[in-house]
Amino acid sequence: MVGSGKNLPVAARLAQLSQVVQDVTDALHAQHSLLRQRALGLPPDLLGGLAQVTTDLRAVSAFLSAAAVELEQLRALAHTTALINSSLDIHQVLNEVMDTVIALTGAERGYIVLRDEQTSDLEFRIARNLDRETLERSEFIVSRTVVGQVAETGRPVLTTNALSDPAFSTQESVVIHALRSILCVPLVLRDRLTGVVYVDNRVKDGVFGEKELSLLSVFANQAAIAIENARLFARVQAALSEVTAMTELMDNVFASIASGVLTTDTATVVTTCNHAAERILTVASQGVVGRALAQALPPIYEHLADSLADVITSGAQDWIEIAPVLPERGEVSLTFKLSPLVNQQAIEGAAIVVDDLTEIRRREATLEAVRRYLPPAVLDNIQSLDGLGLGGERRETTILFVESRPLSSFPEALRAQELMERLNLYLTVGAEAIHARNGVIDKFMGSEIMGLFNTQLNPAPDHAWQAVLAALKIADDFLALALTLGEEPVPCFRIGVHTGVATVGNVGSPSRRDFTALGDTVNLAKRLQEHAAPGQIIISEDCYQACADQLADPANGLLVIARGSAQVRGRSRATAIYEIQREHV
Repeated sequence: MVGSGKNLPVAARLAQLSQVVQDVTDALHAQHSLLRQRALGLPPDLLGGLAQVTTDLRAVSAFLSAAAVELEQLRALAHTTALINSSLDIHQVLNEVMDTVIALTGAERGYIVLRDEQTSDLEFRIARNLDRETLERSEFIVSRTVVGQVAETGRPVLTTNALSDPAFSTQESVVIHALRSILCVPLVLRDRLTGVVYVDNRVKDGVFGEKELSLLSVFANQAAIAIENARLFARVQAALSEVTAMTELMDNVFASIASGVLTTDTATVVTTCNHAAERILTVASQGVVGRALAQALPPIYEHLADSLADVITSGAQDWIEIAPVLPERGEVSLTFKLSPLVNQQAIEGAAIVVDDLTEIRRREATLEAVRRYLPPAVLDNIQSLDGLGLGGERRETTILFVESRPLSSFPEALRAQELMERLNLYLTVGAEAIHARNGVIDKFMGSEIMGLFNTQLNPAPDHAWQAVLAALKIADDFLALALTLGEEPVPCFRIGVHTGVATVGNVGSPSRRDFTALGDTVNLAKRLQEHAAPGQIIISEDCYQACADQLADPANGLLVIARGSAQVRGRSRATAIYEIQREHV
């Protein structure tokens, strides 16, 4: 029978042999009385010796069984140690390790608590049960007293029955949750406690002993190393991600810069070329990078050679504007800013920033050509005018209407061409007076001029006062013009000024538009001009209130004469009006 089990494990074969010895002993006991009747007997101490053999075989079998279990535990521990050392996914590793520890120790649940690197607070990182399931936070039932004690002292805690252990039986968590077998060991790395490993069993007493304590302590040492490696790897990954993100950001910034950027080494070999430089210089990056600037961009290099050499040699900066002829573009206007590339006070090359001013220079030339035809305010704000698009904005504005000189007031002897020339002189003087006070000419209507103050093109907080000053200057300049022309200095102009809210903006079509003002404010200013007598400057009550302090200031030398109320066309209510004169008039 023993031979039939030769392929069984040693512990099983010993158990089988022990059973054979026991069967022999039982048989000898049965034959013992028969032998005595025949005056026969067994050898002395044979039965006692067989009993001892049975006991020894059972002891050896139990020892081997325990050794086999311990060997299996050590093999499992070796496996988990290899797993720890082969992976940097700390969450996955610790889950599998906790499952192994629970299985080896007979624990019901297991937890790994780590100390936060920034705050030093203890945080639950892994929580597993006997069924290899992750526990929810609401299921974290542990003795925080034990966890805190191990974390504070760095010494393990082993209790076979916490409810009867004087050290823990009075603790609230132990009593409430009926915790029995508890084993908790520290995670220590280079004399620094990084956390604890905690396992327990709420059902059985004495689940853990010194063997489980030793096993869990060995595991904790390996786990501490794994955790540190994983944290170090995470920090490296974070740093690498940050560097990668910064590199990508710099690449994106470099690519999106509107200015062209090239860099060279000290031998003027091009090392970088961004998209803007490709576009401005009509070259491809792959055809420029790695080549000497003189070969890659000869039309540019001939202008930059001396300055570039000086920048690389002395570390100075330089700025150059040139007008080279480029393939596909012809003559262009470019500015170059040259700066040294310095690394720890050593010059490693040069940075060349190029801006394309071609369109700007062309626009400046166009503006210069039409400057005589456009008011200064429009020239200064030409981009704002274009950006307004079609439509308007409601804003407080002062409108000035001036009839420069009725056609009937000119000498009858003037021919049509002479009459036009004389009228244009008066319109020019009137327009220049409006421009002098930063007004915008809305339009010319025969012998009349419409001026706008405080539009999007010429904002001014004292727009009403500026319009009044423009009206006074028109009166003075018309008188001076009449004297220059040898005419009778009899005022023929009529001026009306009103302040109010108007809709100001562009009207027309996308291809042709006019900047103007619309609304009752415009209509009232026109009516005041029509109501004025020759030589009069009439302002509305609103305009008067807007600049009352300046009008009353003796330093300005003005007379403000209330002219009562005027009933103007298009308004149901009478309008209070004032005449403005200089004191010497």
